[in-house]
Amino acid sequence: MTTKRFYKEPLSSLKTYYQELETVDKQCLWHPFTQMQEYVKQDPLIIVAGEGNYLIDIQGKRYLDGVSSLWVNVHGHNHPDINEAIISQVGRISHSTLLGTTNIPAIELSRRLVEITPPGLTKVFYSECGATSVEIGLKLAFQYWQQRDNPRPKKIKFAYLQNSYHGDTLGSVSVGGIELFHNLYQPLLPEHVCVPSPYCYRCFLSKNPDDCEMACFENVLSIVEARHEELAAFIIEPLVQGAAGMIVAPEGYLKKIREICDRFDILLIADEVAVGFGKTGRMFACEHESVSPDIMTMGKGITGGYLPLAATLATDEIYEAFLGKQEEFKTFFHGHTYTGNPVTCAAALANLDIFEKEQTMVHLQGKVTRLQELLTRCKSLKHVGDIRQKGFMVGIELVSDTKTKESYPYEEKVGIRVIQEARKHGLVIRPLGDVIVLMPPLSTTEDQLREIVDITVAAIKTVTEG
Repeated sequence: MTTKRFYKEPLSSLKTYYQELETVDKQCLWHPFTQMQEYVKQDPLIIVAGEGNYLIDIQGKRYLDGVSSLWVNVHGHNHPDINEAIISQVGRISHSTLLGTTNIPAIELSRRLVEITPPGLTKVFYSECGATSVEIGLKLAFQYWQQRDNPRPKKIKFAYLQNSYHGDTLGSVSVGGIELFHNLYQPLLPEHVCVPSPYCYRCFLSKNPDDCEMACFENVLSIVEARHEELAAFIIEPLVQGAAGMIVAPEGYLKKIREICDRFDILLIADEVAVGFGKTGRMFACEHESVSPDIMTMGKGITGGYLPLAATLATDEIYEAFLGKQEEFKTFFHGHTYTGNPVTCAAALANLDIFEKEQTMVHLQGKVTRLQELLTRCKSLKHVGDIRQKGFMVGIELVSDTKTKESYPYEEKVGIRVIQEARKHGLVIRPLGDVIVLMPPLSTTEDQLREIVDITVAAIKTVTEG
């Protein structure tokens, strides 16, 4: 096997190594959420560079990044401000532990996060990815009830929504509600409390969402009322269940969840990993309904899509339950080697600076409206069953029959074929089953949005209508 360091080669020469890289990729690399038996039959898309809202492959072909490189890129690739922040910090120090010592970027970022998140979230605990931020949130909620001044030791379970996704570690999987991803691991998991989700297109009550008055919530209420004494927290993806296919909750649903948590003395954990940092049209999805959770998790877009970083925020009340003498062992015995890494925190600070400097959220509003207008074209397609949008988060659900809402047989791989067709025309997107997902960087222009929708519509039509 070659020992050549391809990443050091100039971009202009890389395409000459495509076949060698393809061989090594298929021999050595195991890709996430990818059936490798199928993958090795295909020509790999090898990305070597990024520029603005485009990805560039090893052949020099440019692609619009239609899913923000898995929902993380915010201001486009190769943004000079984030590049500069990373390089500057590396010139000082790349890592020092946060166990017993601290560093300037971690300190500064904690203050910034407290300032921009919903009221009441005052303490920041860092980790490296969304799943670990959820693990931390679950552990904080559990430990809070065990050692606060008036302990509630029976509160050891979590309520979570059907179709939810909170990550792939065992703790986060235990509150995940997607059968395809999670059922295999059930023997390894503690049992928590699953409640119905508001999947309006496929309502389990067969109601019309226009006049149902959120009837599905009554099921949630009855379950929570019956089991509240054992519930430490209710964990929810605010407004949009991302990995489930961009399922958008009806207006007011999140606020109702907050209300029953208050009523039954249950902590609310808002998992903003996927929806945070502008993707729903507000900096955080909770803001749409003026909800302040007890614990908030975040990741993905926190560094603008540059480096792995996540954070879990909690209230003073939760934090104070962990204070005591050393010998009381109330400490939160949790940490990661790279917790609060100064380079990642510097990137996150630059990301937040860009939000202010470029007035990202102000300019986003008109683009959200324009995207909504563009998506109306999908309604004329014969096999589009539902179009869901919240901000820049879009799910286009494909069905074999729009009248019966019958799904395609899994083996037809319709979603995969659509994104492969789109790639031929310069767009990188990724499906969730047969839901075509669009979530471009917030910096995407209106002309680029039109191109993304044009290619997506054409790809869906080619695959489903022949």
